[in-house]
Order: sequence, then structure tokens, then C-alpha cells
Amino acid sequence: YLEAEFYTVLTSGRTIDQFGVGITGVGTPGPTTGAARLDFSSDARLNQTALELAYDERAHVTLLRGALGAAAVAKPAINFSAAGVTTIQRFLQVARVLEDVGVSAYGGAAPLITNPATLGVAARIALAEGIHTGAIRVQMAQRSLADIGPVDSVDIVVSTNPRIGARLISVDAQGLTPVRTPSQVLSIVYGPSAPAGTSRGLLYPNGLNGVINTV
Repeated sequence: YLEAEFYTVLTSGRTIDQFGVGITGVGTPGPTTGAARLDFSSDARLNQTALELAYDERAHVTLLRGALGAAAVAKPAINFSAAGVTTIQRFLQVARVLEDVGVSAYGGAAPLITNPATLGVAARIALAEGIHTGAIRVQMAQRSLADIGPVDSVDIVVSTNPRIGARLISVDAQGLTPVRTPSQVLSIVYGPSAPAGTSRGLLYPNGLNGVINTV
């Protein structure tokens, strides 16, 4: 929901339910606030990238909701005010964080998935997130745009300002992306660096729905 709403609102000024994506389910539903449409028209390549990211993330929501069935949770309240995305530069900086967190979250969840078919689909989503973050990083490099990281101790920050000839890809010495546990992911979205026991804050003012909701 977080990534889908982020890209959809910023590219269209509309929320995912207005595109026919389901948002109902278990738990307390909430609105998406704190963001508005940005004008990407000055950069055709970035505009296309942002629209594709919005489409992909809506597709991921639909896919995951279908897999969860009756266990799918309702979209909770999401407030993007803290992200302060009012410029293209800030959009790219925040998108980098969201995409990297998404990749690391799927990496952390992989060992917990016992169904091979489910694992296969989750791997494909994680790969899509990896392509997303790569596209965002290239856009940042083209603008010599500084990163706002690290968001936690797991974050791998590339060169600042990113430039050709310096490290552009966020992997470790083994060529691997970082992985995050659910608690580490929640510490970022409730953060910055929300401590153990935190169950709401920052991007999720009322917390999350479902059983995984506390740092």
C-alpha cells in the first residue's frame, strides 16, 4: 500500500482505490494524506519511470491481496507529510529509500516462506523492486543528487553525490543487497529509528493492520 499510494498520488493526484485497486480488509482502514500530484512533464524519461512504478506497485497490491484472500488487511492511514515530497529531487530521494526498504523486506521475508510457489512469486516481486531502485538511482546519478541516507545501520549508501565512476549500486562486498527483519522495516516507517515497542508513527500515524505491527 505504501509504495502504491506514494507513486500513484504523486503521478496522478489520485489514490489507488480510484484506480480500482482494493483497499478493504482486516483491521482499521484510513485515508492517504500529505502528498499531491507532482509535475513530471519536464523530463519525459522520469515521467515514464514514475508512471511505470505507480502501475507496478498497484499491481503488487492486487497480487498480494489476491494471494491473501480473506486475510488481506485494509489499507491503514498513510501520511506522507513527513516525507515532504514537493520537488522532483525530494521525490527521487524518498523513492530511493522506499524501494531499498522494499527490496530488503522481501529478502528478510524469504526464509520465512515455506510454500515454493509463494516464494517464487515473492522473489519476482523482489526482483521488480530491485529494478525499480536501480532506475531511481540512475535518475539520481544523472542529477548528481545527494542521498538522504542512511536511514538505519543496514542501509548501504552509495557515493554522495552519485556520479559516473563512483559506486552507484547499493550492495555489499559480496554483491548482495541488505536484508531487514519486520522490526527493522517498521523502525524506518515509524521512525526515524523508532525503538522497540513502537506501534505507530511517521508514515503510519495509526499503525499497521495485521499481526506484524510493532517494532
